[in-house]
Amino acid sequence: MRAQLILVGLLSTLFAVEAAAAPGMAAVTVTPAVNGGETWSLSIQVLAMMTALSLLPAALISMTSFTRIIIVLAILRQALGTAQTPSNQILIGLSLFLTLFVMSPVFGKIYNDGVKPYLDETITPGEALQKSASPLRSFMLDQTRETDLGMFADIAKVEEGSLESRDTVPFSLLVPAYVTSELKTAFQIGFLVLIPFLVIDLVVASVLMSMGMMMLSPMIISLPFKIMLFVLVDGWALIIGTLASSFYV
Repeated sequence: MRAQLILVGLLSTLFAVEAAAAPGMAAVTVTPAVNGGETWSLSIQVLAMMTALSLLPAALISMTSFTRIIIVLAILRQALGTAQTPSNQILIGLSLFLTLFVMSPVFGKIYNDGVKPYLDETITPGEALQKSASPLRSFMLDQTRETDLGMFADIAKVEEGSLESRDTVPFSLLVPAYVTSELKTAFQIGFLVLIPFLVIDLVVASVLMSMGMMMLSPMIISLPFKIMLFVLVDGWALIIGTLASSFYV
């Protein structure tokens, strides 16, 4: 038994020495491309892809329609007064799938213009990144207010002549301006959602006060009326349809 263990140890050592002596794959390799550019090795491309995937949650929140949708749905739940119904998981899941629905034309164009040609090896990674960013830039610019974009341009002291074209707006200015505009739009929609439920709360509170029932919480009485009103007007379809159409007006 001991001899077998010694033999296994010797074989393992030999294999380890042979593997260490064998030439490995170069970590960084740059080869000239046909159009005069440079092509990086596969290991560097995989590293860049993994880094981009780690930033995917931040990009999903700050560069898509997710921010506006989740804020409006959260305000709607607060207006209904149903505490944790629907739960956070349901709201986030609904927001994600509604985001995919709203962003599907943009994602389709990104795939057709940038990802597919890159997978077919007809363009370089740099060209694929540039072509993939163009549809997303157009979507964000359509939803961004000029005042917000101008505010961040003034903070960054960007020259006015450098922002004459939509393609010249850097993402370092566009992303914070887009998020600021989305927050403002989301709260505007949320304010309109709150008004009818606020009226119901005021009416119920006034009736209870006039009846001398001060110890009874108005939220307990108004909750069934708010749910009934929301169901009668088909509130979910109204809210979700309004959110989806608000990005392509």
